[in-house]
Amino acid sequence: EVQLVESGGGLVQAGGSLRLSCAASGFTFDDYAIAWFRQAPGEEREGVSCISSSDGSTYYANSVKGRFTISSDNTKSTVYLQMNSLKPEDTAVYYCAADPWSPCSGAYYNAVEYDYWGQGTQVTVSK
Repeated sequence: EVQLVESGGGLVQAGGSLRLSCAASGFTFDDYAIAWFRQAPGEEREGVSCISSSDGSTYYANSVKGRFTISSDNTKSTVYLQMNSLKPEDTAVYYCAADPWSPCSGAYYNAVEYDYWGQGTQVTVSK
């Protein structure tokens, strides 16, 4: 059974940092695309970043480029999202998602591309 488990969320002041983790199990990790999405109350789910496990290629939303960094540790089957210079508008539930059949592409932000989702972790950035 495929499972994705996020951790690392919390409350932080604006300008602070958090590192989210997405631990994957139940599938061969090396050939997957893993993405981070976020959803704020009353908003649509937004694609934040994506990493291809095979070659490490990455994509970022313009809203987080230069502040967030996605990385993976294939030995631990874990993907990380390092979030720096956090802003109140980054407040949301953050989800990781997996596409077992394709690397990341320009359509990484499209939620229908992903077959497996974690339960989400809350990130709250105070002013």
